[in-house]
Amino acid sequence: MTALVELSGLRKAFRGVVALDGVSLRLRAGEVHCLAGENGAGKSTLIRILTGALRRDAGEYLVDGEPMPPALHPAAARAAGIGAVYQELSLLPDLSVAENLLMGRLPARAGVVDRRSLRDAASAKLARVGLEDLDPSARADEFPAATRQLIEIAKVLGDDPRVLVFDEPTTALSGAEAEALLRRITALRDEGVAVLYVSHRLEEMFEIGDRVTVLRDGAVTRTGALSEFTEDSLISAMVGRDVEELYPAATDRSEVTAPLLKVRGLRPPGGENAADLDVRAGEIVGIAGLLGAGRSELLRAIFGADKPASGTVEVQGKSVPTGRPRDAVRAGIGLLSEDRKELGLLPELSIRENVSVASLTGIGRRGLLSRRREAGRVDSVLDSLRLRAGSYDEPVSTLSGGNQQKVLLARWLVTDVRVLLFDEPTKGVDVGAKAELYTLIGDLAARGFGIVVVSSYLPELLGLVDRIVVLRRGAIVGELPAAGATEEGLLTLASTGRVNGAA
Repeated sequence: MTALVELSGLRKAFRGVVALDGVSLRLRAGEVHCLAGENGAGKSTLIRILTGALRRDAGEYLVDGEPMPPALHPAAARAAGIGAVYQELSLLPDLSVAENLLMGRLPARAGVVDRRSLRDAASAKLARVGLEDLDPSARADEFPAATRQLIEIAKVLGDDPRVLVFDEPTTALSGAEAEALLRRITALRDEGVAVLYVSHRLEEMFEIGDRVTVLRDGAVTRTGALSEFTEDSLISAMVGRDVEELYPAATDRSEVTAPLLKVRGLRPPGGENAADLDVRAGEIVGIAGLLGAGRSELLRAIFGADKPASGTVEVQGKSVPTGRPRDAVRAGIGLLSEDRKELGLLPELSIRENVSVASLTGIGRRGLLSRRREAGRVDSVLDSLRLRAGSYDEPVSTLSGGNQQKVLLARWLVTDVRVLLFDEPTKGVDVGAKAELYTLIGDLAARGFGIVVVSSYLPELLGLVDRIVVLRRGAIVGELPAAGATEEGLLTLASTGRVNGAA
């Protein structure tokens, strides 16, 4: 199959630091080509060269066999048929959908915008992405993230691209919204578009991808048909080591008997059933279950984010008032929410301020915050977590997903918490950062913390935790040691409430 775009021997360095080293890539019509790699592997640099946002230092860039200049301008890339849809959308929220779709090309008569022509042209573009019923005169900010993402695709399709780059397009979408977008991308592929797809979610690559190129440290480690890979082998190609090495070594905690966290009859608000749970010092307990099983709700009820309908919580034998996060924190419980951007981080504040926000009483004096005390208390914890940031005074929004998760973890480590509740701890985190987080969780368990991990990714639970509690409709229907559990067994228990093979 002839390549629409062929990149060969690409090289790019920034102040002597090599970002791409001899990278080659072929994009073919009617094919989804996935680009995999950790943060810092060179994916963004490659995309920026492809779209004309960055000049390459060396290498060849061909479109239909014709060479592109090293200083390719974005407009020239678009004219050559290269389009891109990024995680951060370019829509102007105060303008209508139609105005966003035809920005720079508004139909006009005698200098006045022709509203009927504008509407008709916008409707035609929207229909191409399945939004034929959407009102093009509505403001762009009136729609949910998934719809705005499709509007963005319609905008890019307005240039009739033959090559379309998707850079982490599902990060802000729910499961159902992401599935709908993946179907749309598959339809574009079937129309003959060459798609370059970038995502931390490996399951998405296997769902829609035809081929994959893996980058590590700016170089290609493997390329080939996705059918030649498993998730484990793809991860190994990305990080340079076996999947088993990503997880901390198992620790024998059989001698520990007294529960650090004791939950009895806890029923979250609106929940069907109540749950009992014990977590011992030095233990990592996983919670599995299908969507809607009540996993996150249980963690929120333990932490006091939601007032439970019934039940009790104890830490180190002492009762914890339910329904008040402040009391949970005082008792030694910390929660890292699944939605760190909305429910965890304060994006306008600095990295250091995001860490200290849960312990202001300990770093203030007479109602005033001591910056010296704040830095003294926070910086050493961030250093121990190996946070990658130029300065702790930078906005937390500038960090990668893995480093943002470290900030939330640091928030609890500067307090006196002994129980940590992780809800989808590696959501939106690249593979290398996942390995770091797994190591940190293992180190915390070794230090005597009691840890609970909710995860939808079963291999993560099987590799990380000591035992797995399975929820179904809010009730614990089984408990298995992680060492002897399988994905099939967990799914059977979660969906039927029965152990594999049981009547």
